[in-house]
Amino acid sequence: MAPRTIRRAAVAGLAAVALFGSAACGSGFDDSGDEATQSSGPAKLEILIGSSGEAETKAVQEAAAKWASESGNTATVTPAQDLTQQLGQALAGGSPPDVFYVDASRFADYASVGALEPYGDKISNSGDFYESLRQTFTYDGKFYCAPKDFSTLALQINTDLWTKAGLTDADVPTTWDQLTATARKLKAAGQVPLAIADTRDRLGAFMVQAGGWLTSEDGKQATGDTPENVQALTYVKTLLAEGLARYPKQLDAGWGGEAFGKGKAVMTIEGNWIKGALQNDFPNVKYKVVPLPAGPKGQGTLSFTNCWGIAAKSAHKEQAIKFVEAMTAGEQQMTFAKAFGVMPSRQSVRDQYTQQFPADKPFIDGAEYAQGPVNAPKMDSVLKDLDTSLNTLATGDPKAILARFDQNAKAALGGS
Repeated sequence: MAPRTIRRAAVAGLAAVALFGSAACGSGFDDSGDEATQSSGPAKLEILIGSSGEAETKAVQEAAAKWASESGNTATVTPAQDLTQQLGQALAGGSPPDVFYVDASRFADYASVGALEPYGDKISNSGDFYESLRQTFTYDGKFYCAPKDFSTLALQINTDLWTKAGLTDADVPTTWDQLTATARKLKAAGQVPLAIADTRDRLGAFMVQAGGWLTSEDGKQATGDTPENVQALTYVKTLLAEGLARYPKQLDAGWGGEAFGKGKAVMTIEGNWIKGALQNDFPNVKYKVVPLPAGPKGQGTLSFTNCWGIAAKSAHKEQAIKFVEAMTAGEQQMTFAKAFGVMPSRQSVRDQYTQQFPADKPFIDGAEYAQGPVNAPKMDSVLKDLDTSLNTLATGDPKAILARFDQNAKAALGGS
């Protein structure tokens, strides 16, 4: 199973480029598109999802069928082959599905061109969604769409290799200094201490722990080249240079979970998607999950999430909102959690979730100090360039990498 972030990195199709290229400059989506003729009768909702697999598809289709039978509407759920491309094509063509998954990393692109209905505060008890998730789907002060579920990063430890190296619970790192000390013990025992992916979707967690991030809270300013972010990347560089951390490709692995599953590293930093991957591919690996070590400014992690987007051009907005209301109810979110391993986006079922899945507590606790993806439009190529630079962090200059990001980001954020 590939982690969600790998799927997210898929290149957008030409249709999506057309959407963001033309619509962003004023054509395609404007205020008049918001006033699509509305149907008040029974609706035939079209729902497009980016499914993680058969279990998710089945669960969403069953939930949609239940809602439809109780409401008198119909709801057709279609799993996309390539959500970014298919959704971009549908939006650019003017005939989008009524409801669709929106990845947090794409949200600002869609919101900035008027493709989304800003309905978030029309959902009952919308304040029950974790604040970090609300902020992720807020653009220009409007809460656009209800978070579907979420993931955060935590530290996974292979308990067999840990014990073999002579380490105990006292060695579980809770700070950067302890992480360094523990990693040195593991290296001295002949182990690779940590496998970590070479992208901002993992290394960015260290920036948050140092008190930094790549953009301002409103997404309008580039804030990469700061002392906090330089400190974070300098620390990661020392781990890489000393052999205390390795990128997955150095371990002949496609991602951190694979390196961890193969026993090529004692620790890795991944999201709760690793649980299903290990169950499927490496069922004999014994491990535990703990919070990421705190940095100079405290705890920090990254969150990954989707929302239920509603098309601004949908003729069935009222029914679509009621559909999303049903999909994001606490009881329904717990059903989804049991079916395909996601964490509910509502705080009111947090205790219920941790009772059901106690081993996942570090992941859900991370919601309190998580940073969402960069929330600004037209940043895709800028972020990919940053990831390319981070690939060579072991021999690169952290300040130069961040200065390059700021230069590129300012051009993107200031362009029309």
